[in-house]
Amino acid sequence: MFEKLKAHMTDSEILSILKENEIDKRNLEKKTNFQRLLDYLVITLGAFLYAVAVSMFLDPNNFAPGGVTGVSIILSRFLNLETGTLIFLINIPIMILGMVKFGFRFILSTIYCTSLVSFFTNALSPLGAATDDRFLASIVGGALTAVSLGMVFKAGATSGGTDIIIKVLRLKYPYLKTGALFMIMDSTIVAISAFVFHDLNTALYAGVVVVVTSLLIDVVLYGRDGAKLIFIISDYSEAITSRLLEELDVGVTHVEGKGAYSGKEKQVIMAAVKKTLAGKVETIVKEEDPLAFMIISSATEIYGEGYKNIFSEKL
Repeated sequence: MFEKLKAHMTDSEILSILKENEIDKRNLEKKTNFQRLLDYLVITLGAFLYAVAVSMFLDPNNFAPGGVTGVSIILSRFLNLETGTLIFLINIPIMILGMVKFGFRFILSTIYCTSLVSFFTNALSPLGAATDDRFLASIVGGALTAVSLGMVFKAGATSGGTDIIIKVLRLKYPYLKTGALFMIMDSTIVAISAFVFHDLNTALYAGVVVVVTSLLIDVVLYGRDGAKLIFIISDYSEAITSRLLEELDVGVTHVEGKGAYSGKEKQVIMAAVKKTLAGKVETIVKEEDPLAFMIISSATEIYGEGYKNIFSEKL
């Protein structure tokens, strides 16, 4: 197409178009770098809030709410090491595993987040418990954890720990459900804390933290909607589709379309995804085609494979 246009254009017109394209490319790179800076600022704030939850609400009250944080809180009672230090040390082999499986680019922001969580947790620990009311501590601690993790996830990072372990397990055993794996790990650590601290009530409060975090993190990330219906129009639909199928294992449907103004045939990607995957779909589309046209709407009910059974759940 461009070759045909060049035949009817002067050299100065061609140079002008090339210069404009180069400027657009530079502007896109600047926006990308600026967005990365904002992402790391959000990760920093999220890491600080997470450290506040651990050092001022969870750790002083002996709450071990699953994950690497829970294990670190338990081990700190036996080892002469601070909880923040243990969080970092335990994450080292996990992050190495993540680097091997998913590459350095994937793990870079996680290393940054984990390092900050460790630093802030140790720095805030001398302040002690923010409240002696254990029920209030469990609610506020769980809420702060949800908000902080939501911020970190939205910025494209993770807090490391069981997130990476479960992602690796899912590669080998794709039939295992992510939610079920998290529940098994967290429940095991909470149960162990009951024996370590010789207090069933403490373990039950840790369970409250897990429940509050699980309920609020979805609200923080995606609101109260059940799922997302996504339409994507792009000249790179095959590349986007391939990544959606391989990386997220979601169902994708191609709908044939046609631009009303241009008359150009378009291949529209339609995907119904669980709300926890919507952010990852956005990331894939932005990486493959920053100029893609994307519509994301809320889907409160979806029936079919991977979602609700219309016969057993529609009462």
